[in-house]
Amino acid sequence: MMQRAPLFDRVRRNCFQDFIMLKGPDLLAKVKELGDVSKSELVRGCGYVSTKKDGTERLNFTAFYEALLEAKGVSLGDGGGQGRGKGGRKLSYVATVQGNGNLLVGKAYTAMLDLAPGDEFEIKLGRKQIRLIPAGSADEED
Repeated sequence: MMQRAPLFDRVRRNCFQDFIMLKGPDLLAKVKELGDVSKSELVRGCGYVSTKKDGTERLNFTAFYEALLEAKGVSLGDGGGQGRGKGGRKLSYVATVQGNGNLLVGKAYTAMLDLAPGDEFEIKLGRKQIRLIPAGSADEED
């Protein structure tokens, strides 16, 4: 005799797989229809649910809110091919002296210059300016 999974497991597994993630006008209509429910119920009701490996549900809030913004005509943009990876902030090219007196140059800047831990720089102080010159470079002599 063939052994079957318990009915509850089959129903739970199937109900999560059958969700259709609503988009556009359908999403807006469903959000309006659901009215004043919790955020979790709103996400679940619009189909933004997936099943984890252990069989529990995962609510996909990010995908839901991105679809909702798109349905309302708000474009998040594709980054315009600016090469900033997954989005993130634009570089400001401004550093601020921290409370302890340190001046921090962030990882984004050091990565742009392919700097590695241990790279050394000569510090040149000018009138209201600091120049960092790679140790051993030709610019070091001026």
